[in-house]
Amino acid sequence: MKILITGGAGFVGSHLTDALLQRGHHVTIIDDLSTGRMENFAHVRALPNFHFVIETVMNETVMDRLVSECDMIYHLASAVGVELIVNKPVEVIERCILGSEMVLKIANRYKRKVLITSTSEIYGKSAKVPFSEEDDSVLGATTKSRWSYACSKAIDEFLALAYHKEFDLPAVLVRLFNTVGPRQTGQYGMVVPRFVQQAMRNEPLTVYGDGKQQRCFGYVGDVVGALVALMEQPKAVGQIFNIGNNQEVSIMELAERVIKIIGSKSKIKQIPYEEAYEAGFEDMTRRVPDLTKIKKLIGYKPTVGLDEIIHKIHRYFLTRESNGVVNGDESSMAEAFEAQV
Repeated sequence: MKILITGGAGFVGSHLTDALLQRGHHVTIIDDLSTGRMENFAHVRALPNFHFVIETVMNETVMDRLVSECDMIYHLASAVGVELIVNKPVEVIERCILGSEMVLKIANRYKRKVLITSTSEIYGKSAKVPFSEEDDSVLGATTKSRWSYACSKAIDEFLALAYHKEFDLPAVLVRLFNTVGPRQTGQYGMVVPRFVQQAMRNEPLTVYGDGKQQRCFGYVGDVVGALVALMEQPKAVGQIFNIGNNQEVSIMELAERVIKIIGSKSKIKQIPYEEAYEAGFEDMTRRVPDLTKIKKLIGYKPTVGLDEIIHKIHRYFLTRESNGVVNGDESSMAEAFEAQV
């Protein structure tokens, strides 16, 4: 099949690209490289069934051509990370809502099947755990920019479901819960790669807040496999699915495990939320997915645990260092670590 991935140069998008190419599909990615990196797909650039376009999904002329030429779309292009959400709320809101609107409008024009990636942020401050797909959202006040991402993604979901209901657009929606693995950086506040890099440098691991907040971390390989399986399952159309891991760990315990696994001399430094982000920042205490629905439909079950994920991310950064790559650098060294992923 001919498949289009928006945001394909990003962390999840690049792993999805690999998975689809390995299945023999023709893959085109579109990415404006605002958060994605060419390094992430350097190892596949020469393949005849891979193409990339450096452009924003807001370019309707380009998107019309790409969608008309593909069989299905994975829409991953979005803002990423809490730091970006707090510091650039206009960019976050516009990129989420206007970008998804463009993708859905053109997908409907050609009636292409489309997968829309949403987020666990949708559940907001809800105290009910685990979160199931039909649960209510409990979001903070509009005066808290922290919640702009969740609200924007909620609009994406409403719009995708509206296109499905009104125009019979074949749309699948997924809510990703803290996806982690090689190629992810800590640049925008992603906690696992940030901890690993700090530990490798024997620097203090910066824990925001009291460290008691709990999270679940899903391996990118498991998540990507679920995305592909859902797009291949006709019964997934018009539905929303949680994807992730349901094993909880506190952020303080995560920091301790990273130090132990890497053998670091690092200490742990706690930083108040208002210093890390902004005054009045609100966080969720727990964020646990109910995986019943996706397990019932496609048999999804996480296979890679947190310790193994930490090892994989550590090896990824070691390989980058051995090839002379520093954070933010573009490189074609991806082939060197591809076999390790």
